[in-house]
This record gives sequence, C-alpha cells and structure tokens, in this order.
Amino acid sequence: MSVDGVDTPVTTVSTYAPLRIGIVGLGYIGSYVGDQFNRHPDAEVVAVCDLDTDRLASVGNQFVVDDAHRYESYTAMLQDAPLDAVLVGTPHTLHYEQVVAALDRGLHVYCDKPLATDLEHARDLADRSEAGEEVLMVGYQRHLQTAFRTARERFVPESEDGTDPTWLTASITQGWIDDSAGTWRLDPDLSGGGFLYDTGSHVLDGVLWSTGLEPESVRASMDFHDDDQRIDRRAHLDVRFANGATGSFSFLGDAPAVREHIHVWDDEGAVYLEGKQWRSRRVFEIDTESGEYHPYIDPRDERSRADAFLESVLEGREPPATARDALAVTALTEAAYASARSGERIPVEI
Repeated sequence: MSVDGVDTPVTTVSTYAPLRIGIVGLGYIGSYVGDQFNRHPDAEVVAVCDLDTDRLASVGNQFVVDDAHRYESYTAMLQDAPLDAVLVGTPHTLHYEQVVAALDRGLHVYCDKPLATDLEHARDLADRSEAGEEVLMVGYQRHLQTAFRTARERFVPESEDGTDPTWLTASITQGWIDDSAGTWRLDPDLSGGGFLYDTGSHVLDGVLWSTGLEPESVRASMDFHDDDQRIDRRAHLDVRFANGATGSFSFLGDAPAVREHIHVWDDEGAVYLEGKQWRSRRVFEIDTESGEYHPYIDPRDERSRADAFLESVLEGREPPATARDALAVTALTEAAYASARSGERIPVEI
C-alpha cells in the first residue's frame, strides 16, 4: 500500500511459496521496488545484478543475497540463478533486450518505465506479452493511484455510460536537468531521450490510461540541453485524438519544484488531477455551474508496485500497467521527438 505517495509493503501472512526475484540494475528503482519485494511475504530477492561492484555489495547485503548470486552480467544471472521473476531497473535503452531475455527463459517481468525507446521494440514486447503466459508489468504507478483510478471510472467505465473527453491540458515541472547531472539520464545512448522520456512518460501514460484516449497525431516543440538535440529540457505537445479531442502537454525539466496538473474536460464538466513532489495526486470534479466536488482520497488503500505485480502473477491477472499501455506511450513519445526535429505534425502509429 502507499502513504503520502510512498509505497510501503504489506504485512499479511503469505499463502504462497515466495516468488524468487532477481534484480537487474540496483539504482533507485532496483533498490526501492526491490525492497518492496524483499519485504513482501510472497516474494524473496534471491539474486542481484549491477555493473557497480560497490552498489552490488551494499544492496546485496541489504537484501541478504548470497555472494554466489551477485552478478555483474545479467545474462549470467538469468542462466545461473533460481528465478521465477525479474525486476528490470536499468537505463531505458537496455530494457528491451533484458526483458526479452527474461521472457525467453519463462520468467515474469516487472520493468521500469519506459518499456522501450524504440517503437518496433515496444510493439514486439506488447505482442510477446499477449501471446505468452508470463506477466509483463510496466512501472507506471499512476495506474495504482486512487486519483487516476477515479478519473478512469468517469471516462473508461466498465459499462457504456462513460463520457468522452473533449479537451485537456497536462503539465509537469521538475528540476530534472540539475537532478540528472553526472548520471546516465543525460546520456542519450542510455536514456533514449530527455525529460519527456523520463518523468514526462508518466504524465503521458496517466492521461492516456485514465481517459482511454487514442492519440492520432502530434505537433511538438522542444528546447534541447545538448547540441545534438537528443536530450530535451522542455517540451510542448499539441495532440489530436481519434475521437476528435485535443490536448496540450507541457514538460518543464529545469523548474525549481515538482508540480503536476492534469485537467480533462467533457460536456459535463471536468476532472482535475493535481499534485506536488511525488505524493499521491488529488482529484476533484467541476460541474457545468463551476461547482467543485472533492472526493476523499485515502492513500492507505493503494497497492504498492510489488503488491500489484505479485497479485498478477500469483492470481493469473492482467497487470495494472500492461505492455500495450506502454506501447501507446512510446508511440506518442517517438512521434513527438520526430515532430520537434522536423517542425511537422506527425501521425502517431500505434
């Protein structure tokens, strides 16, 4: 579950044999989500992998992993360690080959976002996931947040009573350029792009998933951090959707604070999603008379990422964030970069 936007592991007694987890990449995601798995009664971290030997030792000690199952090579880990599932927390451009390798060995996979930075790779993973029996969950945690789930109930209900969005704005700010200094995030060969492919990916996913909208085309402009125009620090997207709706997205990666705003309008009013830093987002609705309704959001009811992944594996459920969800984000992101560099409106080909 989650409190103030921070995932915390459940403490229930397991009724399953623990799922044996291997972690590839021991940075923030590998350590943070890995700790959720390590503390979960239905999981056990039995192998870790990282090129940084100091990090390999410290995280290996934290998770009490045998020295024999601490690896610098993920292929060696997959071949040697007794695993049921893998957490992939490596730089973005490495995800595809590592996820494929794990799936080919019959392992379930939790992969950090974005799932892939190449459109054909994203399509391949979506097809593989749907054709196979292994769970492939992507780290888009807004699917687990009550605010976004509340919005989805309005626009993508289980019945046919939902309303179609007609217009939306979405933005996020962060001191991302300064935060990323000296890290792989400013190396496009590892990150695949800039702020849009990193934090911005969460916003694109949150909007697409909570509204059910299908992006049709995009015109984008970007301010780049590097001379080769591969690392964006600011991005502005004008998106047209298949149902005729339009949307404006702004991503500011050199701001002094983290703020997120998503406003989705339909013929009956609007849903606003607001938040600061990395806490759970607030949600409220606006009616046709400009009145506001603020439902109570209890973040203690939210599942952690480990909770959701393990439930999907052990109970045979589709994960909350699928490879097909991630494909839509990659398709829109890649089209946005193409538009920013060409100056043209680019179709989004999912």
